[in-house]
Amino acid sequence: MTASWSAVRAESDPSPAPVTLDEAARHASDAAGWVEENWSTWLNTGLRIALIIAVALALRMLVRRALTKLIERMNRSAQAVEGTTLGGLLVNAERRRQRSEAIGSVLRSIASFLIMGTAGLMVLGAFSINLAPLLASAGVAGVAIGFGARNLVTDFLSGVFMIMEDQYGVGDSIDAGVASGEVVEVGLRVTKLRGENGAIWYVRNGEIKRIGNLSQGWATAAVDVTVRPTEDLDRVKALIGEVADEVAKAEPWNEQLWGPVEVLGLTEVLLDSMTFRVSAKTMPGKALGVERELRWRIKRAFDAAGVRIVGGLPQQGEEQVPDPTAGVAAPSAFASHTSPQSIAASPIPPTNLSK
Repeated sequence: MTASWSAVRAESDPSPAPVTLDEAARHASDAAGWVEENWSTWLNTGLRIALIIAVALALRMLVRRALTKLIERMNRSAQAVEGTTLGGLLVNAERRRQRSEAIGSVLRSIASFLIMGTAGLMVLGAFSINLAPLLASAGVAGVAIGFGARNLVTDFLSGVFMIMEDQYGVGDSIDAGVASGEVVEVGLRVTKLRGENGAIWYVRNGEIKRIGNLSQGWATAAVDVTVRPTEDLDRVKALIGEVADEVAKAEPWNEQLWGPVEVLGLTEVLLDSMTFRVSAKTMPGKALGVERELRWRIKRAFDAAGVRIVGGLPQQGEEQVPDPTAGVAAPSAFASHTSPQSIAASPIPPTNLSK
């Protein structure tokens, strides 16, 4: 009876049995053996991970430093040509510096992403993690994102190439096809333009198919002067040449002109007019001002010399020849008795009804 009661009490008691010294010693020896068996693997894995991280950081630092040196060399080459004739035709040094800094930032970001991404995959491989499913999932996700965000990728790549090729920059006047105006901001995805009426246009870089930059290099000022065909050609050319010399010496036009004002000659000869073409190379964005000044001075010189531009008021003493056909009326359809209009308008002759 006592033995059965002890068994029932042992089964109903929830407290665990006390661990003996022999069992504790056995567990400790098992743990020590497991650590002794795996410590070399842990050490190798830790050293491999530390080596991968160290090499990745060192390589990233070297690549970023090399890119920085390359950008500084580009800036020095831009400063070397600044102030020369070649430098005047190229983009200014500040513009080149901004472009090179943007390119350097993009290249440094790409290099850091590639190096650290590769190092991360190598660290996962050091932990004996199977990378095949991870890479397959990343590939599928990349394809899905690529199809869904293809416009975004197109805009980004277009922006990168626009910046690298220096197609335009802040302050340039461009014609982008879908919009035109002054560039306010150049981004990797969107370009901001301020139009002539002050509106801000947000143009996606992927939508820009062509770009006309009106602020790089030089511009051309072209003026057409139309006079009567009876004017003396040599006299008209001499008057325009005198105006061109005056504009080339006057301020501030002498700074805006990058070449002499040339009289190219006759571009059109008609029965009632002939047209002279005047052209000059100017600073970017200054062509319209030079054209207005040339028209102003040429008109004043022609008025002083008595040369009349076609389309102006007749000079004093010159009479207009009346048009002999001005008082002649247009022929009427009722003038002919056989025309359908005359026949329709003629009275119906009476008919004899008596027999």
